[in-house]
Amino acid sequence: MANWMEMEHRYYMQVSRRQPIVIVRGQGTRVWDEAGKEYLDFTAGWAVNSLGHCHPALVQAVQEQAGTLIQTSNQFYSIPQLKLAQLLVENSCLDRAFFANSGAEANEGAVKLARKYGRTHRNGAYQVITALNSFHGRTMSMVAATGQPRYQEQWHPLTPGFVNVPYDDINAIKQATNVETCAVMLEPVQGEGGVNVPSPRYLKQVREWCDEQNLVMILDEVQTGIGRLGTLFGYQQFGVEPDAITLAKGLGGGVPIGALLAKEKFCLLAPGDHGSTFGGNALTCAAAFATVDYVIRNDISAHVRAMGQRLQKGLNALKSRHQIITQVRGMGLLLAFELGGDISPQVVSLCNENGLLLNPLRPNALRLMPPLTITPQEVDLGLERLERALSQLTAS
Repeated sequence: MANWMEMEHRYYMQVSRRQPIVIVRGQGTRVWDEAGKEYLDFTAGWAVNSLGHCHPALVQAVQEQAGTLIQTSNQFYSIPQLKLAQLLVENSCLDRAFFANSGAEANEGAVKLARKYGRTHRNGAYQVITALNSFHGRTMSMVAATGQPRYQEQWHPLTPGFVNVPYDDINAIKQATNVETCAVMLEPVQGEGGVNVPSPRYLKQVREWCDEQNLVMILDEVQTGIGRLGTLFGYQQFGVEPDAITLAKGLGGGVPIGALLAKEKFCLLAPGDHGSTFGGNALTCAAAFATVDYVIRNDISAHVRAMGQRLQKGLNALKSRHQIITQVRGMGLLLAFELGGDISPQVVSLCNENGLLLNPLRPNALRLMPPLTITPQEVDLGLERLERALSQLTAS
C-alpha cells in the first residue's frame, strides 16, 4: 500500500495542517479512510458538501454533463450557466449573476464592481470597509480585505483600498467612511473568524448607512449561502437586501464554483472589465444547478433549522456536563464551541479516534459544519462521539 502521507510530504507544498487521515470514500455524512475506518464528517469539505458526499442528484448531474459538454468558453452561450443564473436570481433579491471558480474570485469581482460604482457614482471613491476577524480569501487583494493580521503580516505591502474595522459595530463603519469609501463588505455570520453572530440590528444598520451614503453593501455569503444558516441565503436571516452577494463553498455541493450576484443598479461591469476562462463552465454549473435545485425543492433550509437546533441543544447539554466547553455559538449548521484552554489539537485527535471529524477553528475553538442533509440520528451519534472524546481528555 502506498504511503500517501509520506508522498504528500515529499511532493506537495506544505501549506495545509492535515489530520493524519487519508480519506478515500464518502457517502452522505460518512467517510472512510484507506484502512476502512468510518467517520462522521462534521467538516463537509469546509462547508462545501451541502448534500453530503456523493449525493445521487449531484453525481447524476456531473456524469450526464461530463458526457455532454464540459467546457467551451464565455465566448459562447452555455445552457447550464444560464439555467443556474436564472435559478439563483429568481430565488434571491438580486438581478444578475457572474460565475467564477472560488469564493476569493467572487469577492474580487465584487470589489471590482464596487470600485466601478465608486468611480462613476462617488467621484472616484475606491475604498472598501471590511471587518476585523473576517475572511474573504487568499488572493493578494482578499488578504488585504481579510481583517486578520495573521493572514496579512507576511504579505506587506498589502493591496491598498481596504479598511478593517471591528465587526458588529456600526459606529466603527460610520467613523471609517469618508469621501474615498465606495462599499462595505461583510459576512452575515463570520465563519473562519470564529463563527461570530452579529446582533440582530447590525446588518439593518449597515443597510441604512449604505443607503444614506450611497455605498455598495456587499455580503460575503461564501460560507453562509445555500442553506447553511437555515435560509437559502444568510441575508434572509437578518431582514436586509444587500446590493451584491458572493457565493462559493456549498454552491457546487463539492464541485468548485463561485458566484457574484448583484442588483441591476450596480451591474456596471462591461465586456472586457471582468471575465474568467473556467468560470461558469458547463460542468460546474450543472453541478451547482443540481445542488441548489435540490435544496430549494426539498426545503433543505427548514431541515437545517431543525438539525441546527438539535445540534446546538446537544452541544449546550455537553457544556453543562463538561466544564471544558465554555461557550457554544452559531446559527443553523454553522456552529462552534469554545474550550477553556488551547487544547483544540487534543480534542480533534481524540475525536478522530472516535470517528468524528471536526475543524480546529482556533487553538481554543472547534467548528462544526456538517452536510445540510445530516439526519437526527447522525447528529446524536456525533454528539455521543464528541462526548466520549471529551471524557477521555478529562480522564487523562
